[in-house]
Amino acid sequence: MNWTDERVELLRKLWSEGLSASQIAAQLGSVTRNAVIGKVHRLKLSSRGRTTTAAPRQKKAAAPAGGTKSVSRASTVTRMTTTSIGATALQAQFDVEPVVRYRPAEDVVVPISRRLQLVQLSERTCKWPNGDPLTEDFSFCGNDTAETGPYCTFHSKVAFQPAAERRRR
Repeated sequence: MNWTDERVELLRKLWSEGLSASQIAAQLGSVTRNAVIGKVHRLKLSSRGRTTTAAPRQKKAAAPAGGTKSVSRASTVTRMTTTSIGATALQAQFDVEPVVRYRPAEDVVVPISRRLQLVQLSERTCKWPNGDPLTEDFSFCGNDTAETGPYCTFHSKVAFQPAAERRRR
Protein backbone atom coordinates (compact mmCIF):
# COMPACT_ATOMS: atom_id res chain seq x y z
CA MET A 1 0.00 0.00 0.00
CA ASN A 2 1.41 3.36 -1.00
CA TRP A 3 0.67 6.58 0.82
CA THR A 4 -0.38 8.99 -1.90
CA ASP A 5 -0.76 12.71 -1.29
CA GLU A 6 -4.56 12.38 -1.36
CA ARG A 7 -4.54 9.56 1.21
CA VAL A 8 -2.16 11.51 3.47
CA GLU A 9 -4.42 14.56 3.30
CA LEU A 10 -7.46 12.42 4.07
CA LEU A 11 -5.53 10.88 6.99
CA ARG A 12 -4.69 14.37 8.33
CA LYS A 13 -8.33 15.46 7.99
CA LEU A 14 -9.76 12.38 9.69
CA TRP A 15 -7.13 12.53 12.44
CA SER A 16 -7.90 16.19 13.17
CA GLU A 17 -11.62 15.32 13.35
CA GLY A 18 -10.80 12.94 16.19
CA LEU A 19 -11.41 9.58 14.53
CA SER A 20 -9.57 6.60 15.95
CA ALA A 21 -6.84 4.80 14.02
CA SER A 22 -9.19 1.85 13.45
CA GLN A 23 -11.91 4.12 12.03
CA ILE A 24 -9.41 5.87 9.76
CA ALA A 25 -8.06 2.52 8.53
CA ALA A 26 -11.61 1.40 7.71
CA GLN A 27 -12.31 4.59 5.75
CA LEU A 28 -9.02 4.51 3.85
CA GLY A 29 -9.38 0.81 3.02
CA SER A 30 -6.49 -1.64 2.38
CA VAL A 31 -4.54 -0.22 5.31
CA THR A 32 -4.19 -1.52 8.84
CA ARG A 33 -4.69 0.31 12.10
CA ASN A 34 -0.97 -0.02 12.86
CA ALA A 35 -0.08 1.49 9.47
CA VAL A 36 -2.26 4.49 10.32
CA ILE A 37 -0.62 4.85 13.74
CA GLY A 38 2.85 4.63 12.16
CA LYS A 39 2.04 7.24 9.53
CA VAL A 40 0.53 9.58 12.15
CA HIS A 41 3.68 9.20 14.20
CA ARG A 42 5.96 9.90 11.23
CA LEU A 43 3.87 12.93 10.26
CA LYS A 44 4.02 14.09 13.91
CA LEU A 45 0.28 14.68 14.10
CA SER A 46 -0.08 15.05 17.84
CA SER A 47 -2.92 17.54 18.22
CA ARG A 48 -6.36 16.00 17.97
CA GLY A 49 -9.73 17.58 17.57
CA ARG A 50 -12.66 16.50 19.69
CA THR A 51 -15.02 13.88 18.37
CA THR A 52 -18.50 15.28 17.84
CA THR A 53 -20.23 11.89 17.98
CA ALA A 54 -18.85 10.79 21.33
CA ALA A 55 -20.68 11.96 24.44
CA PRO A 56 -18.57 13.28 27.30
CA ARG A 57 -17.77 10.68 29.93
CA GLN A 58 -19.52 11.11 33.22
CA LYS A 59 -18.17 10.17 36.61
CA LYS A 60 -19.53 6.97 38.10
CA ALA A 61 -20.10 8.40 41.56
CA ALA A 62 -19.90 11.84 43.04
CA ALA A 63 -16.87 12.51 45.22
CA PRO A 64 -17.68 12.52 48.95
CA ALA A 65 -17.43 15.80 50.84
CA GLY A 66 -14.29 16.61 52.77
CA GLY A 67 -11.72 15.78 50.10
CA THR A 68 -11.53 12.03 50.81
CA LYS A 69 -11.56 9.35 48.19
CA SER A 70 -12.28 5.69 48.98
CA VAL A 71 -10.71 2.97 46.90
CA SER A 72 -11.61 -0.64 47.67
CA ARG A 73 -9.40 -3.53 46.67
CA ALA A 74 -9.59 -7.28 47.16
CA SER A 75 -7.13 -7.42 50.03
CA THR A 76 -7.28 -3.96 51.61
CA VAL A 77 -9.40 -0.86 51.81
CA THR A 78 -7.37 2.28 51.30
CA ARG A 79 -8.56 5.79 52.02
CA MET A 80 -6.56 8.61 50.58
CA THR A 81 -6.96 12.09 51.98
CA THR A 82 -5.62 14.91 49.87
CA THR A 83 -4.86 18.38 51.15
CA SER A 84 -4.34 20.31 47.93
CA ILE A 85 -5.02 20.21 44.22
CA GLY A 86 -2.39 18.96 41.81
CA ALA A 87 0.31 16.33 42.12
CA THR A 88 -0.30 15.21 45.68
CA ALA A 89 1.31 11.77 45.63
CA LEU A 90 3.91 12.74 48.21
CA GLN A 91 1.39 14.63 50.34
CA ALA A 92 -1.22 11.87 50.62
CA GLN A 93 -2.05 10.26 53.96
CA PHE A 94 -2.96 6.57 53.79
CA ASP A 95 -5.01 4.63 56.30
CA VAL A 96 -5.02 0.89 55.64
CA GLU A 97 -7.75 -1.26 57.13
CA PRO A 98 -6.94 -4.96 56.89
CA VAL A 99 -9.59 -7.23 55.46
CA VAL A 100 -9.87 -10.86 56.57
CA ARG A 101 -8.71 -12.98 53.64
CA TYR A 102 -9.96 -16.32 54.91
CA ARG A 103 -12.15 -17.65 57.65
CA PRO A 104 -11.12 -21.04 58.93
CA ALA A 105 -13.87 -23.56 59.42
CA GLU A 106 -15.02 -23.80 62.99
CA ASP A 107 -14.34 -27.53 63.25
CA VAL A 108 -10.66 -27.11 62.32
CA VAL A 109 -8.22 -26.54 65.16
CA VAL A 110 -5.18 -24.39 64.44
CA PRO A 111 -2.23 -26.76 64.87
CA ILE A 112 0.90 -25.95 66.81
CA SER A 113 3.78 -25.86 64.39
CA ARG A 114 6.51 -28.50 64.80
CA ARG A 115 8.97 -25.98 63.27
CA LEU A 116 10.80 -28.45 61.01
CA GLN A 117 13.71 -27.50 58.77
CA LEU A 118 13.75 -28.30 55.05
CA VAL A 119 15.88 -31.42 55.46
CA GLN A 120 13.48 -32.79 58.09
CA LEU A 121 10.40 -32.73 55.80
CA SER A 122 8.97 -35.94 54.38
CA GLU A 123 6.03 -36.92 52.17
CA ARG A 124 3.73 -36.96 55.20
CA THR A 125 4.66 -33.59 56.78
CA CYS A 126 3.02 -30.22 56.17
CA LYS A 127 5.17 -27.95 54.02
CA TRP A 128 3.51 -24.66 55.04
CA PRO A 129 6.31 -22.06 55.48
CA ASN A 130 6.58 -20.11 58.74
CA GLY A 131 8.39 -16.77 58.71
CA ASP A 132 10.83 -15.17 56.32
CA PRO A 133 13.02 -17.59 54.31
CA LEU A 134 15.96 -15.17 54.61
CA THR A 135 16.12 -15.42 58.41
CA GLU A 136 17.58 -18.18 60.54
CA ASP A 137 14.34 -18.94 62.39
CA PHE A 138 12.51 -19.92 59.15
CA SER A 139 10.75 -23.28 59.42
CA PHE A 140 7.85 -25.35 58.12
CA CYS A 141 4.66 -26.44 59.91
CA GLY A 142 5.61 -30.12 59.93
CA ASN A 143 2.26 -31.55 61.10
CA ASP A 144 0.76 -34.66 59.51
CA THR A 145 -0.71 -34.08 56.04
CA ALA A 146 -3.85 -35.34 54.43
CA GLU A 147 -3.53 -38.08 51.82
CA THR A 148 -3.99 -35.70 48.89
CA GLY A 149 -1.76 -32.69 49.38
CA PRO A 150 1.34 -31.05 50.83
CA TYR A 151 -0.44 -29.32 53.74
CA CYS A 152 -2.13 -30.29 56.99
CA THR A 153 -5.91 -29.93 57.30
CA PHE A 154 -5.77 -26.34 58.56
CA HIS A 155 -3.29 -25.07 55.99
CA SER A 156 -5.16 -26.88 53.18
CA LYS A 157 -8.27 -24.87 54.03
CA VAL A 158 -6.20 -21.67 53.95
CA ALA A 159 -4.41 -22.49 50.68
CA PHE A 160 -7.24 -24.04 48.67
CA GLN A 161 -10.53 -22.15 48.59
CA PRO A 162 -13.66 -23.79 47.22
CA ALA A 163 -14.53 -22.65 43.67
CA ALA A 164 -17.93 -21.32 44.77
CA GLU A 165 -16.30 -19.01 47.34
CA ARG A 166 -13.83 -17.66 44.73
CA ARG A 167 -16.68 -16.88 42.35
CA ARG A 168 -18.52 -14.89 45.03
CA ARG A 169 -15.55 -12.58 45.46
